[in-house]
Amino acid sequence: MRAVDIIEKKRDGQILSKAEIDFFIQGYTAGDIADYQASAWAMAVLLMGMTPEETTHLTMAMANSGDTLDLKDVVDIAVDKHSSGGVGDKTSIAVVPMVRACGLPVGKMSGRGLGFSGGTLDKLESIPGYRTDLSKEEFLKQLGTLGMVLTGQSVDLAPADGKLYALRDVTGTVQSTPLIASSIMSKKIAAGAQAIVLDVKMGNGAFMETLDEARKLASLMVSIGELSGRDVTAVLSDMNQPLGMAVGNALEMKEAIETLKGQGPVDFKAHCLEIASHMLVLGKKAGSKSQAIALAEEAIESGSGLDYLRKLVEAQGGDVSYIDNPNKFPEAPFKMVVVAQEDGFISEVHARTVGETSVHLGAGRMKKGEPIDPAVGIMVHVKVGDQVGNGQPLFVVHARDKATMQAAQINLHEAVRISPMRVDPLPHFYGVID
Repeated sequence: MRAVDIIEKKRDGQILSKAEIDFFIQGYTAGDIADYQASAWAMAVLLMGMTPEETTHLTMAMANSGDTLDLKDVVDIAVDKHSSGGVGDKTSIAVVPMVRACGLPVGKMSGRGLGFSGGTLDKLESIPGYRTDLSKEEFLKQLGTLGMVLTGQSVDLAPADGKLYALRDVTGTVQSTPLIASSIMSKKIAAGAQAIVLDVKMGNGAFMETLDEARKLASLMVSIGELSGRDVTAVLSDMNQPLGMAVGNALEMKEAIETLKGQGPVDFKAHCLEIASHMLVLGKKAGSKSQAIALAEEAIESGSGLDYLRKLVEAQGGDVSYIDNPNKFPEAPFKMVVVAQEDGFISEVHARTVGETSVHLGAGRMKKGEPIDPAVGIMVHVKVGDQVGNGQPLFVVHARDKATMQAAQINLHEAVRISPMRVDPLPHFYGVID
């Protein structure tokens, strides 16, 4: 079997066999297949596509390219969740302890910010001492004792994905639905959870900008889950405006804590309850969505969700006092209120512009490996459909210096559109695929 023959076969639109895909991924991971051949193959996949069966074979080949976890050795059933990325998406920080408080183990490996999209690990590292680099052995031990883990991905899990993704990032092949789906699902399958909830976002603040693109990706990942023996549910959610109010690492940590106290933004709490309910149903802790939502709400009202966040932070070496006293999180030295310049109704709060502005403030990375500033960010005070008056606050910018603060003000005025006519609020969700 030769790599060039597999490249040509896919170039011509033919279906690759499991053996051919396994050969190619194993060879590329081992260094026997060159980057230029993998680049050609990835471009062929981008242009010609893959069937669900091919994508499943690719997913499993990448999942099996390194270590895999079997969580059944430590818990009867564990659930995982994944978000396809968004602005102000701090959902995992609230949902993981909320679901654990309902009696369901959660083993989750998260990522860092990518482009304008924030990363869960960066937010958690706003807490001094919090470890995001647990080993495979530490992961399994903590899942067995606490029933909950929230850490970064081990380098030993799905190494083919890391290698292929780095190549796709510089060869114009990131936006391939089969390659995106296999990248996400290979990591989830390697991490060992039997049930997975996917939060697939669509809109100008998501990597899938249209509902059709998001639905296609979600359907493919659910098919991969079914063909690989996992229970998978995908929720299609909106990302045409930021989720919640906080955009920025320490700001989002505070908002997640406030939500677990029952005091968070209405849209963010609703989002958390929706995702948690699907996790509880898949994990067989609730027989219906309504029952699951009631359980998740009780975790908030009783304080048990917040208590499990404390336990999570303590287990992973973090300073628990930050959970009890969120005022300890770092604050930016400069703040500026951005106000409306006319009366009317909010017709747009462009999520991507807000996310990119937050990155330029220092809340994200302009280059790989750059440090981030946990204190900076943006508080968003309006949603699409809100009525505003001239001079009413739209945003509060939290900046490290005056120059970035003033640049953010200009960008944020561009992010908002105000209409003289009444505007309907955006939907939170567009459906479920399971």
